[in-house]
Amino acid sequence: MNIKDIDMNRIPAHVAVIMDGNGRWAVARGLDRSAGHVEGVNTVRRITEAASELGVKFLTLYTFSTENWNRPPAEVDALMHLIVVAIERETPDLIKNNVRLKMIGDSSRMPEQALRRLEQCMAETAHCTGLTLVLALSYSARWDIVRATKSLMADAAAGTLSADALDSDLFASRLSTSFMPEPDLLIRTGGDMRVSNYLLWEIAYSEIDVTPKYWPDFTKDDFADAIRRFQNRQRRFGLTGQQVEATLSQNNETPTQN
Repeated sequence: MNIKDIDMNRIPAHVAVIMDGNGRWAVARGLDRSAGHVEGVNTVRRITEAASELGVKFLTLYTFSTENWNRPPAEVDALMHLIVVAIERETPDLIKNNVRLKMIGDSSRMPEQALRRLEQCMAETAHCTGLTLVLALSYSARWDIVRATKSLMADAAAGTLSADALDSDLFASRLSTSFMPEPDLLIRTGGDMRVSNYLLWEIAYSEIDVTPKYWPDFTKDDFADAIRRFQNRQRRFGLTGQQVEATLSQNNETPTQN
C-alpha cells in the first residue's frame, strides 16, 4: 500500500463502506453472481488490513441490507453461508491483528445457526483493542431509526422520558451504532451515486467518496487514495471556510484544501 502524502496524524477515525458491484463484477466475466461475492470476501480481508495498518479505529461494512432479503432465496442462502464461513475462517487472523468484530442490524431475521456462529466469533475477538470491524448485517438505517424511536416512545409512555429531554444526542444513543463515532468518510464502490438506506443519521456530515471500481477490484492503494482525497477536503460543518481556517490556525492545526 502506497502511503505517500498521507498525513498519519489525520486518519479518519471511522470509515464506512458500501461494498457494491460483486454481482456485476461476476456477470461481466461470465460467472455466476455468487463468484463475485466470494471474490468480495478477499477484498474485505485486504481493506481490513489496510484500515488497521493506517490506524483507522472503526471500519463499518454494508454487508447485507434488509432489502437484500428480497433477493432470490438461493442467492440469500449462499450469501449467509459465505459470510459465516468467511468470518469463522478469518477469526484467528482478526485476533492475531488485534481486530475486534461487531455486528449491527436486525439479528432477529438472521438464520439461527448463522447468528450463533457469528456471535461466537464476536465473543472470541471481544478482547481486541485495535481496529473494530463492524458488519452491517440485515441492516437498514430506517429500521434502526424506527427501532430507536420505539425505544424512546416506550420510555415516554412509562413516564421516564419527557419531550423536553429529547435531543439529538439522546436519540443517537438509542441507535445500534451508539458505541462508535459517526463516520468521517463514506466510500461507495460500483459507481452508483446513492447511500442506499445506510447510516442515514450517522453520515449527516460524512465526506463521501465514490469510485466506479467494483468491490472485488478495490485495492489497498484505492483505499489509501480515498484517505488522501478525504484529507484534501475542508470539513466545514455548516461554518464558512474562513471560520474553519481561523479555528485551525488558533489550534495550530494544518488547514486542508477547499
